Amino acid sequence: MNSSLVIKDLCISIGDRPIVKSLNLEVPKGEVHAIMGLNGSGKSTLAKAIAGHPDYNITSGSVLLDRVEILGMEADERSRKGLFLAFQYPNEVPGVSNANFIRAALQSRLGEGEELEAVAFYERLYEKMDLLEIRREFTARSVNEGFSGGEKKRNEILQMAMLEPSYAVLDETDSGLDIDALKIVATGVNTLRGPNLGVLLITHYQRLLNYIVPDHVHVMMDGRIVKSGGKELALELDERGYDWVKAEEAALA
Repeated sequence: MNSSLVIKDLCISIGDRPIVKSLNLEVPKGEVHAIMGLNGSGKSTLAKAIAGHPDYNITSGSVLLDRVEILGMEADERSRKGLFLAFQYPNEVPGVSNANFIRAALQSRLGEGEELEAVAFYERLYEKMDLLEIRREFTARSVNEGFSGGEKKRNEILQMAMLEPSYAVLDETDSGLDIDALKIVATGVNTLRGPNLGVLLITHYQRLLNYIVPDHVHVMMDGRIVKSGGKELALELDERGYDWVKAEEAALA
């Protein structure tokens, strides 16, 4: 628990409507946990609320990063503490180049009076771009403006690679990707896997988990984690769907 993303009894609402209901989950550093579930189960709500999106009201519970409560922090402070969110639908930021956007994010993490060294920054940026098969010209293009779906998702993983978070929440990173783009994104994520990174991967489909193999799989229904298991659980869901999980839940009710 000392080096984990720990979610305790988390309840999240949009307006007066409860979405996430007393959810508990722990993602230790060094592990990849996948959350699967049907549309409307609360997966993306969970991701955005953890990151500090203002439209989501956390009514109770806690979220700890390495034993530090983050729910009272602004979104940028949560990011500086080591949390990263890759969006299902990344926003365009006209007028701000990719290079300047990432450089400003890295600069914000330095102490007062410290400056990011330009040559070292670009060397590292180009290394990560090559890994994700992103062309050099993208450094000067506005963030996500005019990008294809695959280019936007690769750009999100590029940001993650440069920021080196302690915990990454990837919200349906496979959404809208063809198989080639999916493989490239998965290669980037797998390259970043290691003892200093915990990953919470949110997806509908087994397809992504063929390339980013999770340590644990959780099924989310009606705002709760209702079943957990190993990577085999994702294969079973792909084969049988979710009705059998619903039936198990109904039998326990």
